[in-house]
Amino acid sequence: MATSTPDRDTTSSGQQAPDRPPQRDPKLGFVVARPFGIPVYISPYWLIFAVVLVVMYANSAESNLASTQSRYIVAAAFVLLLYVSVLVHELAHCVVARGFGLPVRRVLLYPLGGYSEIEQEPSTPGREALISGAGPAVSLVLAGIGYELAKVVPAGLTHQLIAQLFFANLIVGIFNLLPGLPLDGGRIFRAGVWKVTGRQTLATMTAAWAGRVLAIVLVGLALFGQRSGSYIGLYWLWLLVIAGFIWIQSTQAIKAARIRERLPAVSAKTLARHAIPVSASLPLAEAVRRAQEAGARALVIVDHENTPTAVVSEAAVQATPEERRPWIEVGSLARTLSPDMVLSADLSGMDLIKAVQQAPASEYLLIEPSGKVFGVLATADLDLAFAGV
Repeated sequence: MATSTPDRDTTSSGQQAPDRPPQRDPKLGFVVARPFGIPVYISPYWLIFAVVLVVMYANSAESNLASTQSRYIVAAAFVLLLYVSVLVHELAHCVVARGFGLPVRRVLLYPLGGYSEIEQEPSTPGREALISGAGPAVSLVLAGIGYELAKVVPAGLTHQLIAQLFFANLIVGIFNLLPGLPLDGGRIFRAGVWKVTGRQTLATMTAAWAGRVLAIVLVGLALFGQRSGSYIGLYWLWLLVIAGFIWIQSTQAIKAARIRERLPAVSAKTLARHAIPVSASLPLAEAVRRAQEAGARALVIVDHENTPTAVVSEAAVQATPEERRPWIEVGSLARTLSPDMVLSADLSGMDLIKAVQQAPASEYLLIEPSGKVFGVLATADLDLAFAGV
């Protein structure tokens, strides 16, 4: 029910990036369709939740049909139409995003709804609002069509099914317009704050806090409905689950915004550790002694031509008892350098984050433009730079 634009893929250029071929991820579920070439995943938990929802709806006060079979047909139709409505809603986001040149990775349907994974954030608040508003707009249009059809179709099972079309899309459309992240209404609200202030990070923080307030309101409604025995009380557990989801997602948005604020100040050179070259056959104890004497915190393995070939793992060194260090060659604790583990010392901000994500490792060799070794970047230091957000 919301668009997702991972911060790790965010760019500020606004230029179109080529679509990457989507990789099938078994953890997400299984692919059921590829409308417009976009893979649609269904979470494995969705089927279980759908069955539970059908049973709950078939036995609820809304199911006023006398026949048990009819109640379950209508209940199954409601659940199916609800998730088809969610899918159409998400595809509306995707179509508009692609119209602005933003690559779409996938759509995921899960028990609480769905989201479109768009790989870049819109470059302007206007585009943000249009992409976010496309989903609710399509849902409300479908609700209107269902409403008009229900007025002309006589009472019966067909009328019930059309009524579900109206109701399902009305729920999806209105709920997603609530002004708090991660909902579409929250993204529209963020676009408004971004337009007024010109500060995207402030807009994200404001909309995320609005999401937290919305989560608290939903908890209050759930508790009130459960105690008062009102109509809302029938869905108190559902409201609590949604509130928890909104709180978690808005909290993650706040953390991501804080990280974005810190990105410009994060550079490979400021985080680099001074390193000394050592041969692979040198005893670990002697290598550590030389490093301490030189005030270095990293060890780089070099060959007979003094060319770096590997970086020693700090974790492996720390895990080696001191009494064993004289008998262990330092090369046995090193990881051979792959091309992706050799980074430019001039990298900073998002470019640095992307370079590290391409080849996960505990240490990277930093090279100056001249080809000289500048030092070693430890991912632990990179994580520390974002600690406390």
